[in-house]
Amino acid sequence: RDFQQADTEHLSRWKRWKRTSSKSLKKALSEVKGLSSYLVLWRHDIHSIEGKFGTGIQSYFSFLRFLVLLNFIIFILMFSFITLPIIISKYGLFNNTIVNISPKYIEDNCTIYEPSGNKGLVYFYTYLQDLLSGTGILEVTSLFYGYYTIDAIWISTMRYNLPLAYLLATFAYLALSLLWIIKRSVEGFKQNLVHDADPFQSYCNKVFAGWDFCITDPNAARLKHRSLQCELQTDLQEEKLKQKIAERTMKEKLRIYSLRIFINIIVLAILSGFFYSIYRVTVFSQENSNVSIRNDTRTDSANLLVQYLPSMVITLANFIGPLIFSFLIRFEDYTPAFEIKMTLLRCVFLRLANIGVLLFSLWSQISDCGTDKCKPCGYNYKLYPCWESDVGQEMYKLMIFDFIVILAVPLFVDFPRMLLVTHCSCKLVQWFGLQEFGISDSVLEIIYGQTICWIGTFFAPLLPAIATIKYFVIFYIKKICLKHTRKPAARPIRASSSNFFFLLVLLIGLILAFIPVGVSIARIPSSKACGPFRNFNTSWEVIPDTIVTFPTGLQQVLFGMASEAFAVPFFMI
Repeated sequence: RDFQQADTEHLSRWKRWKRTSSKSLKKALSEVKGLSSYLVLWRHDIHSIEGKFGTGIQSYFSFLRFLVLLNFIIFILMFSFITLPIIISKYGLFNNTIVNISPKYIEDNCTIYEPSGNKGLVYFYTYLQDLLSGTGILEVTSLFYGYYTIDAIWISTMRYNLPLAYLLATFAYLALSLLWIIKRSVEGFKQNLVHDADPFQSYCNKVFAGWDFCITDPNAARLKHRSLQCELQTDLQEEKLKQKIAERTMKEKLRIYSLRIFINIIVLAILSGFFYSIYRVTVFSQENSNVSIRNDTRTDSANLLVQYLPSMVITLANFIGPLIFSFLIRFEDYTPAFEIKMTLLRCVFLRLANIGVLLFSLWSQISDCGTDKCKPCGYNYKLYPCWESDVGQEMYKLMIFDFIVILAVPLFVDFPRMLLVTHCSCKLVQWFGLQEFGISDSVLEIIYGQTICWIGTFFAPLLPAIATIKYFVIFYIKKICLKHTRKPAARPIRASSSNFFFLLVLLIGLILAFIPVGVSIARIPSSKACGPFRNFNTSWEVIPDTIVTFPTGLQQVLFGMASEAFAVPFFMI
């Protein structure tokens, strides 16, 4: 300290002030950071869950919080750049004019679009049906693609190009999601490397350096103690299983590997059956529901059932598949951590491939050009006059139905089961007991829903708002289930590996979401009867159309960046 004082005395007044200011700024930033930690969403709830149930379950709730924030940011982005300009133009809040460009060289048949809006006397049931299916009154709102028919808005002297803004906002939310997930994945990967480097070192870190000596609150100390206890329990369980695996004989290894191959063949057969069922049901639903709506020959209940058939079959497959996989994996004799990863991979492939099969079925109908159905417009305009809104409705129905199922299972399955276990002394009931809180199933639910949101946001720009509300409610439902109607897993798992793996699976979901969105933008002709891209053959054409208005030098640079020679290596990197 004497040396520091002597050194400070020899400094000039300016350097002395600069050093003092730097220290004051660092101290202020530290205090702000400390205060901001109290503003973190669900901070106390997640710490409480960590202490009572371990870091494995806590990682699920932290993951859920991340998705709430991500969807909220995506909603703000889409609303600010797409929906808000339309609201401003509709209500004339500023000195603005709307520019509607008449489509050129397009047959009149392609521009006919009559949304199935409600006319005359409307019953309450019809409103409920519209809410569940996204048709009727919802179809003509800002929720779906077909609402955004304005080509440009003049706000004072500034021209706002809505088609370009729509496409750039789509790229922005996908890029934001990618970068944010990668950033979190890198943090989890570092923790994973530290843990996997040396198990003994990890054990020593917990025993000798695991305690936080800043804790002064008895409740916080109790939670921290339980958290460390769960971590050590996980370590011991994993070491025990590793020892068991190391002691296997050649005969036991041959038996296990043969059994695993046989089980994987069964899994592939089950997946093939699910995919074929979804394809057939989607084709049937689209052909029957669209014809009945356009011709107005429907009974409400029958048409709602037909519309929801793909969602029901997909949800049924998503419900039955994980149960079968969870049952089969018990015979494969993996470690708890790898068992969760393997189940997750199988289930995530099932759920994401189900969405892929649904979209493939829709696109096969949209692009069905047999008997010259697509000749005037480039797509099946009779069945799908505004195909983007139809795809948006399918994504909306999947999200709503998935949310209903997540609400229904605790209410009609977990809660009655908890009452039976608590108040019935029957041996059979007690043998069944409370259901375990399945981390893999719970993670899959939200990754599946998030993939639907990423795909559907292009076709329904306000879908992230529904996803934000959905995940917000799910947090409290899962919290109540964990504390009252379910029990923690008998075999604990580690948070460091879980966090990284959850984000890895989410990244797979995002990459798979790029494919249908990219195909819709670049390959399938855009609807000529609705949406901001009516005057373009595809949605992508708005980019070169905008670039040609730039100076020649800038045009060459941008077209060079868009070429395959640059774009392919760039995206690979």
